[in-house]
Amino acid sequence: MNAYIQLTLAQLRIFSRNRGVIFFSILFPILLMVSLGSFLGGGNGISLNAALVDEDRSAASQQYIDTLSSLKIVTFDVLSEQPQALEQLKKGDRQLVIVIPKNYGSAVETLKNAPAGGSGNAANAKITVYYDETNMTVSQMGLTVVDQVADSISKQLVQYKQLITVDAKGIQAVKLKYIDFLVPGMVAMMIMSTNLNGVAGQIAAWRERGILRRMQSTTLKASTFISAQITARLVLNGIQALIVLLVGYLFFGTQVNGSWLLLILFVILGTLTFMSIGFIIAGLAKTPESAGPIAGFISFPLMFLGGVFFPIKNMPELLQPIVKLLPITHLSTALRQIMNVGSGLGTLWPEAALLGGWMLVAFIVASFSFKWE
Repeated sequence: MNAYIQLTLAQLRIFSRNRGVIFFSILFPILLMVSLGSFLGGGNGISLNAALVDEDRSAASQQYIDTLSSLKIVTFDVLSEQPQALEQLKKGDRQLVIVIPKNYGSAVETLKNAPAGGSGNAANAKITVYYDETNMTVSQMGLTVVDQVADSISKQLVQYKQLITVDAKGIQAVKLKYIDFLVPGMVAMMIMSTNLNGVAGQIAAWRERGILRRMQSTTLKASTFISAQITARLVLNGIQALIVLLVGYLFFGTQVNGSWLLLILFVILGTLTFMSIGFIIAGLAKTPESAGPIAGFISFPLMFLGGVFFPIKNMPELLQPIVKLLPITHLSTALRQIMNVGSGLGTLWPEAALLGGWMLVAFIVASFSFKWE
């Protein structure tokens, strides 16, 4: 028991004295998370930036401007020159240019005074909209907003009464921003990197320096050595996860909506799984110099394919069945479901079963491939 405690403390001291481990295991993921969260963490909120040119300057044109101002989805500046507004649209500074032409007010007055069923001088009661053809999604949304304002004013002019109504019932769904997606992914990435890359490099280095051989010649049991490694890395992963969650909470307001115990369970499962894979790499690598590239060759694609930074559903359909078998995919999914949705083990048992399967297979392979010398 004493050997186990001393080995665990020794491993933790090695972590604390290695500046590279501290930077790449804790500081780098936090810097990456804060950077991505600051640029992309605002989520999918949509707003339109438009320029409005009022060539008519009448009460009717002001009514249109006031109605458009009441919509939060669009922000606009009133410009005096149409060429200036179009130039801003071409440069990408604006997404729409709305022009209220001359005689708009008189056309509206004609419509207002026309007998029921008459169209009056409807040809001149038009709002002109210029949009960016290269950004059709935003442009179509802008055109819809402008059309809705015109439709609203038209109904007021003809005193339109809606006979058929729509009974809309809103249901409050989970509103997630990109940072809510990113934080659990960063925790999963740190667990993978610390254990897969860290174990492979460290064990290979210890073997080359003869440290493992000297340990084998003592009364130290292999189970004690491995248990101390696991405990030290669990402590390190726990500290990493807490720091990331704390930074996410303080900077971006992210929260853990589910069970902390379940979160810890998946941190342990992920740690054991990637540690076992790291031991396999350490067994296959002949030198520490070859362990690093092998670990990087495995972890680098996993980092980008495993749903750490981007949703799996956005990947090519051909890749998705393969990606869904990766351990980091299920680790990041489970952490995300616990933190954001508050899912329990009844929902996440497939992720736990797949991670457990990976851990068991990797452990068996590692036990055959591990070499003391």
